[in-house]
Amino acid sequence: MSLADPPAIVPQPFGAQLRHWRQHRRLSQQGLAGEADISTRHLSFVETGRALPSREMVLRLAQRLDVPLRERNALLVAAGYAPMYRERPLADPALAPAREAIALILRAHEPNPALAVDRHWNLVAGNRMLAHLLAGADAGLMQGPVNVLRLSLHPRGLAGRIVNLGQWREHLFERLHQQVRATGDTVLSDLLAELQAYPVPEGAHDTRLGGEHLGVALPLQLRAPDGRVLSFISTTTVFGTAVDVTVQELALETFFPLDGPTGEALRQLAAAGEAPGPSPA
Repeated sequence: MSLADPPAIVPQPFGAQLRHWRQHRRLSQQGLAGEADISTRHLSFVETGRALPSREMVLRLAQRLDVPLRERNALLVAAGYAPMYRERPLADPALAPAREAIALILRAHEPNPALAVDRHWNLVAGNRMLAHLLAGADAGLMQGPVNVLRLSLHPRGLAGRIVNLGQWREHLFERLHQQVRATGDTVLSDLLAELQAYPVPEGAHDTRLGGEHLGVALPLQLRAPDGRVLSFISTTTVFGTAVDVTVQELALETFFPLDGPTGEALRQLAAAGEAPGPSPA
C-alpha cells in the first residue's frame, strides 16, 4: 500500500454491531434476550465474541431490534453468513414491477404533487405536478441527483417561498434526526448538519406551532409565483413487505391541499400543463 492509499476500512465484528443496535434501541441485554427468547448469558457471550450465533439467531435478533434490511445483511456477513436481502439498482429489469407501482401511485395522486425518494432523500421520480411545487428554485440545485431536503431548505431553493419556514425546518430536522437514530447512517447525519448550517431568512426563526391544525398535522405553506399561499399536508408511503434493500428504502411523499383555494389552484395548474422541472436521479 502506498502512502497515498487510504486506510482499509475493517468491518466491525458481529458482536460489536449487535451491541450497537441494542444500545441504539435502548435495550438492556436482559431486555433483548427476553424478546429473542435466549439467555442473557448467551447474548453476552455473543456480544463479546465468545460465542458465534446461528444464522437463525442473527435474523431473530435483527428482527427484534427492527434493523433495516441493509444492516441485516451487514450483520449476516459479520457473523460469517451470506447476505439474505438483495440490493439492486432501481433500473434493474427485475425491479420493473416496483418502478411501475411507483409510477402508478404518483400518477394516481394528481393533481396533488407527489414524489419518490431514496434513503438519502434523493429524488427518484415525481409526477407532473411536482414541477409546479419546485418552481423558482436555482437551476444548480436541480441537477441530479436532486436532494429534496437540500432543495427545500437551501437559500437558493424553496426556502424563500416557504411562509412557515421556521416550523417546516424544525419538522424536517426532526424527521431526519429520527432516521439517523434508526439507521446510524453517516450520510444522513452529514446531511442534517449541512441543513442546520444554512442561513435562516429574517423572520423565519419562530418555530412555535399555531393555528387550527395544531396537534393534527404541520402544514407546508408555500407562496406561489403569483403570490397566493398554498397550504399542504404531507403523507409518506413505504413498501411494507419489501424484501429488496433498494425497494425497502424508497419513500413516496404526497402533498395534499389543506384548503379549498389550494385544491382549486392545483386543478388550475394541472389544466395549464406541466411546468419545467428537475429530472429524476
